[in-house]
Amino acid sequence: MLPQLPQALLALADGTVFRGTSIGSAGHTVGEVVFNTALTGYQEILTDPSYCRQIVTLTYPHIGNVGVNDEDVEASKVHAAGLIIKDLPVLESNFRKTRTLSQYLADEGTVAIADIDTRRLTRILRTTGAQNGCILALPAGQTLTQAHVDEAIAKAQAAPSMAGLDLAQVVSTTRSYDWTQTEWRLGRGYGMQVAPRLHVVAYDFGVKYNILRMLAERGCKVTVVPARTPAGEALALRPDGIFLSNGPGDPQPCDYAIAAARELIDTGVPTFGICLGHQIMALASGARTFKMKFGHHGANHPVKDLDSGRVSITSQNHGFAVDDKTLPANLRATHVSLFDGTLQGLARTDRPAFCFQGHPEASPGPHDIGYLFDRFVSLMENKNA
Repeated sequence: MLPQLPQALLALADGTVFRGTSIGSAGHTVGEVVFNTALTGYQEILTDPSYCRQIVTLTYPHIGNVGVNDEDVEASKVHAAGLIIKDLPVLESNFRKTRTLSQYLADEGTVAIADIDTRRLTRILRTTGAQNGCILALPAGQTLTQAHVDEAIAKAQAAPSMAGLDLAQVVSTTRSYDWTQTEWRLGRGYGMQVAPRLHVVAYDFGVKYNILRMLAERGCKVTVVPARTPAGEALALRPDGIFLSNGPGDPQPCDYAIAAARELIDTGVPTFGICLGHQIMALASGARTFKMKFGHHGANHPVKDLDSGRVSITSQNHGFAVDDKTLPANLRATHVSLFDGTLQGLARTDRPAFCFQGHPEASPGPHDIGYLFDRFVSLMENKNA
């Protein structure tokens, strides 16, 4: 007979309550509840810094079936505020597994809930929009009461809105460092960059490891710098290119990053931004951003390249977007979402700078749009030619 899992509940700010079981650490957590439609990659999703202060609902019903390993991480720790799933399989099977998902969540101090109707939850979020929630997970042997329900609802309602939150400096590195690891291959694992041809200074607003790996794979020496690094300090490193990373929260309060990006782009150094970096580049160029109803979170989003007509299936994770009605004359659209028509890519017409809203580095997700890294390398090589 299987052991009884501890009890847990999820309360939304609107008062909706789901009862389930705890599959992680006991305690409570609050954050903006969002849904992710990816079928795989739960470990990469949990460790993506862009999920800071967000509780992730995975719409695929069976999560945890391949366990957890020591390689498939996108940061040094779990950044998601919590995890919500439908079903945790009894058995895991994968030759790379080192821990179960439950063991990993407990080790990371992450509160998580299973055995709830994630389809119903997703329909609520799609209809009403992303909203704050609280997961309350009890220690083994305790029973949920109405007092627990009232407490969780109150905590959900007291949580701050994601709008107006500057979280980039919360997750950013506190010191500069060099990155040399390259992409993973079966039978070899991760490689090492030993003969770089170009130097990229990467601003860490919550950067995913696989972005850095893909830059190193393409011959780049990568120097990662804190989010608040002034443009002058970055330029003093004599970079061939500047990279503006992904990250969590609202881009508008990141005035330090917007000012640095504006100065860097104006010098003519090739610049590439992803996700939050895309939004920061847009704001630095004079456009505006807005908070989306429930955002884009998943690995199945079709995006059209307006220059070539090519359609790529992409990985996405963002709750804010650039307003296409506010683009200045020197900023043009390069990619759009085929789900809702929102902007997915931009390029400066007067500077060698471009950006993309989704995640071309995937992890998890398809690699269709990885060609943007090659475009960045070409910009740097042409600048040096």
